[in-house]
Amino acid sequence: MDVLHVILQILLGITSLLLTLLILLHKGRGGGLSDMFGGGMSSGLSSSGVAERNLNRFTVILGVTWGIVIIALGLIMRFSGGDS
Repeated sequence: MDVLHVILQILLGITSLLLTLLILLHKGRGGGLSDMFGGGMSSGLSSSGVAERNLNRFTVILGVTWGIVIIALGLIMRFSGGDS
């Protein structure tokens, strides 16, 4: 059970970093903090190309994976007594 715990923790670290990077790669939709960094200066042509759709898909898949890893780690800690 310890090997699975370590693997899930490593997977959690990797998915957390990748998810952060993918979220930062998204275009600003206007308003909020994206305006502060120049995201509000984009033109109103909300073009959703293939790259943007793929980025959305990868972000959703990675987010779901991250959530599953969090739940799995919580269940392992719950049922192992939290010793690990």
